[in-house]
Amino acid sequence: MSQKRKIKISILLGIMCMFLTLGICIQINTVKNSTTTVGRTLVENELRDSVLRWQQKYENAYAKLDNKERELDGLREKVSSRDDNASNLSSKLEKYNALLGNTEVTGKGIEITLKDGESSILKNSATDLVVHDGDILEVVNALKNVEAEAISVNDQRIVSTTAITCVGNVVKINGEKVGAPFVIKAIGNPSMLLGAVTMAGGYVEILERDGVQVDIKQIEKEKELITIPKYNGIYKFEYGTIFE
Repeated sequence: MSQKRKIKISILLGIMCMFLTLGICIQINTVKNSTTTVGRTLVENELRDSVLRWQQKYENAYAKLDNKERELDGLREKVSSRDDNASNLSSKLEKYNALLGNTEVTGKGIEITLKDGESSILKNSATDLVVHDGDILEVVNALKNVEAEAISVNDQRIVSTTAITCVGNVVKINGEKVGAPFVIKAIGNPSMLLGAVTMAGGYVEILERDGVQVDIKQIEKEKELITIPKYNGIYKFEYGTIFE
C-alpha cells in the first residue's frame, strides 16, 4: 500500500472518529438533559403530591377544630345555664334559710321594749303590771300577722317551733330563760309593723292601760338597721312525711 493511500485512510478514520465522538457527546448530552428533565418532573410531582397531602391534612384539622369549637360553645352554654340555675337556687336557698331563721338578718323594722309597771295608778292588780309570756306571744303574733320577715325576743329568734312559756317567775323562749325588760325586734315594712302594734284597741294599748311600760321605735335609717340573730336550736321533724 502506498504512502498516500495510508494518509487518506488515516484522515478518513480521523474524520470518522471525530464524528463518532461528536455523536457520542450529543447523545450523552441528550440523555443528561432528558434525565434532568425527568428528575425535575419527578421532584415537582412529589412536591405537588406533598402539598396536596398537607392541604388535605390542614383541611381535616380545621374541620376538627371547627367541630371542637362548636362543642366548646355548647359546653359554655350548658355551664352558663347551670351557673344561672345554681345562682337562682342559691338565692332561693338564702331566702328560705332567712325565713326559717337559719341565717342572721339585718333590715328595717321596729323595736318594742316591754317593762314591768312600777305602780298601778288605775288600781290594777300587781299581776297586771308584770309582763307575762302571753303578753309577749300576743305582740309577736300581731307582728306575724303583718308578715314580719324576722322576729326576735331578747335575741332569741322566733321560728315556727318556738315556744314562749312561763315557768314560775321566769319566761322561757326556745328553752332559754329570758328576763325583763323584753326587747322584741321585728324586720319588715316599718309602717305596717308599727300600725299592727299601735292600732286602736290593739294588745299594746291594753298593756299600756294595765300599766306595763311600752317603748316602740320605728327604725328606717341605714345606720340604725335592726340585726336579728339566727336560730341556734335544732328543728325536729318526726311525724310528718316529706315528699321529694
